[in-house]
Amino acid sequence: MPEKEKHELDDLWASYKATGDERAREGLILHYSPLVKFVAGRVGSGLPKNVDHSDLVSFGTFGLIDAVDKFEPERGFKFETYAVNRIKGAILDELRALDWVPRSVRARAREIQRTMAELEHRLQRTPTEEEVAEAMEVPVGTLRDHLGEIANLGFVALDELLNPSERESGSMTEMIADKTAVDPSRNFEKEETRYLLADSINRLPDRERLVLTLYYYEGLTLAEIGGVLNVTESRICQIHTKAVMSLRNRFIEPAYR
Repeated sequence: MPEKEKHELDDLWASYKATGDERAREGLILHYSPLVKFVAGRVGSGLPKNVDHSDLVSFGTFGLIDAVDKFEPERGFKFETYAVNRIKGAILDELRALDWVPRSVRARAREIQRTMAELEHRLQRTPTEEEVAEAMEVPVGTLRDHLGEIANLGFVALDELLNPSERESGSMTEMIADKTAVDPSRNFEKEETRYLLADSINRLPDRERLVLTLYYYEGLTLAEIGGVLNVTESRICQIHTKAVMSLRNRFIEPAYR
């Protein structure tokens, strides 16, 4: 960002937070509005075609406004990191309210989650797709199809590993260290969560770990990761879903690390 633009942005923040200047607020919302399209695009990439992109943008805009109103610049966090979490949360909240996911898909999600948790507890490692399929008594191909369907559910995003109702405490992507930001809270619990997340990712199979790293750390899309690994986007979606469900089990079941 050019120095002049940065100073103008700082002035907008200072004016809005000090006096509640509505024009400064509108300026901030306008400046950061591209974040909404970015997040809506990433969330929408795995959704059915009947979910309109413009609706996602509308939902996300409320998240951006909420982020601008509640952000505290003096705490040292990057606004973009904070806002992306709020925008995505607003979109997922509205999607949940619409309840567009069939009950059969939700039921399969719970069954796979439960099976993976049982296998992880017994094997003390992440089970393979073959092991999960065998335990569920379905072909591997069927399991992969189910994982693709489940990818449309909000809880298989890394951000959603925390209780969705506790977004005030931060998302999982906020737990990933940002070397350009200052951590003002020095909160031991957050540091512990960050450590556990990194440790859990490191324990995943190589391909699952690589997919998460490329998607969350490097910012690649699922299609781009598919190009890197020479597999289809849908296959990457399945790998991503299984990896995140495994991580989610580890945070729900602390006995398995």
